Amino acid sequence: MNFKKSSTFLSCIMFILLPSLITSQTCQKSCGNVPIKYPFGTGPGCGDPRFQPYVMCNNQQLSFKTHTGCYPVTSIDYNYQIMYISDPSMSTCACTQPSKGFSLDANAPFTFHDETVFALLDCATDSSPIYKSNNEGTNSTFPMCDSQGAPVCSLLYSCQAISRLNLPISTCCVYTPVDLGPAFEMDLEKLQCSSYSALYGFSGEELNPQAWKYGIALKYKFNFNNDYPDMCANCEKSNGVCGYGGPYSSFVCNCPSGFNTTNDCFLGSSWSNSFKNVPWHIGVLLINALGLFIVFVLM
Repeated sequence: MNFKKSSTFLSCIMFILLPSLITSQTCQKSCGNVPIKYPFGTGPGCGDPRFQPYVMCNNQQLSFKTHTGCYPVTSIDYNYQIMYISDPSMSTCACTQPSKGFSLDANAPFTFHDETVFALLDCATDSSPIYKSNNEGTNSTFPMCDSQGAPVCSLLYSCQAISRLNLPISTCCVYTPVDLGPAFEMDLEKLQCSSYSALYGFSGEELNPQAWKYGIALKYKFNFNNDYPDMCANCEKSNGVCGYGGPYSSFVCNCPSGFNTTNDCFLGSSWSNSFKNVPWHIGVLLINALGLFIVFVLM
């Protein structure tokens, strides 16, 4: 075999093998330290298209976006379908700071988890709409708050970061998610409150606000019946990542080879039926071997 043929042979080898070497899975299985599974994705074309505008991965940071801001996702409980987020602008037992509030987009596929508690802090009792006159013609007021939340307010106001402000306990109002209304809107400027705190658990220490789980817990559903799609389950079993594509955002399975299929990564309907049950990596090796054999014979 002369030098020219050897060069041609090596070029053909690189031409055949290069795609399998440089292609990679477009949809990733994690973002930073947060595992990513359906219905979420790491970018356009990944996960469920209904969730893609709200949950995104930028610079290995998973974030949740609403019209009020962009918030870090701290963790996702896939078993119970709960996503936990934090708001850097909200107050906790460790610090207090001004905030504009937090709201969900009306058409977002999320709702507040029942255990999420919002405490509005430093509210104007004489002018805030969350306080109403008890009787017409009198100055007495009563809060439109959850009366069972008084201990939460009392303990929050005992935290050093908040207690140094010397706020009357009456300026704290505990809201449950249902109190935020159908649009889940919490506009602190309109409510005339300077800040808020959110928590989704007490860590078994109800009397120790320093140990509470601060953040917001959001529930999500796969679909109306909340059924996990069979096509997505099959895709994940074949080491693929569920995604979507085409003009109608139809289901696709993104495979480790970098290719998308219409069912799974075992070389399904997007490949020849003769390789239907062959795993993707074996299929790539067979195709490369066949190409090398043909090149070698022709030389």
